Amino acid sequence: MTVPPPIVAPSILAADFSRLAEEVRAVEDAADWLHVDVMDNHFVPNLTIGLPVVQSLRAVTAMPFDVHLMIEDPRRWAPGYADAGAYNVTFHAEASDDPVALAKDLRSAGAKAGLAIDRDTPIEPYLDLLPSFDTLLIMTIKAGFGGQRFIPQLLEKVRTARRHVSSGHLELRIEVDGGIAADTIEQAAAAGADAFVAGTAVYGAADPAEAVRHLRALAERAAPGA
Repeated sequence: MTVPPPIVAPSILAADFSRLAEEVRAVEDAADWLHVDVMDNHFVPNLTIGLPVVQSLRAVTAMPFDVHLMIEDPRRWAPGYADAGAYNVTFHAEASDDPVALAKDLRSAGAKAGLAIDRDTPIEPYLDLLPSFDTLLIMTIKAGFGGQRFIPQLLEKVRTARRHVSSGHLELRIEVDGGIAADTIEQAAAAGADAFVAGTAVYGAADPAEAVRHLRALAERAAPGA
């Protein structure tokens, strides 16, 4: 089993919101994607940023935006992020009554389509939908708050997904989000993840760009077939 080269996506949820443009520029030469957590205080009990911030940041960097929608009614809001220039727009399976239809809408709008699976949601019911998606985001914490402790038991979902992707020869990124840091990224990579969201591990470091490079090196070393 082999996986694609790893992607590291710093999460601006852990950045200094008073100087977001500077925080983005601090990682743009090292990171692959910029992860943007959108929370609505309904689907999850927290409120973060929305479309206007994404539109503003789009003007200051060419980095691909990896938008993670932790919101109710993603069918209403998700295409707007694609229209704003997001590279990848991920919404939660738990919030969508027709994930495949929304994936088609996102692709039609010019974005990649991602499906997110929260901590307590089984992955098996969604495996047959994966050909309609470009990214599968598996939460390794409970969605809704940054800074939580990584839950290694959730990597079994990653292993299941990687087996399914490999056996079906699917073109799909398997992304993990939650508690990813230098002491956990190797476990996630060994399980078959190939895209890694890191918040505090990047923006809590003295040198965020160097932190990204270090995380990528750890993931490369631990990847199956490396």
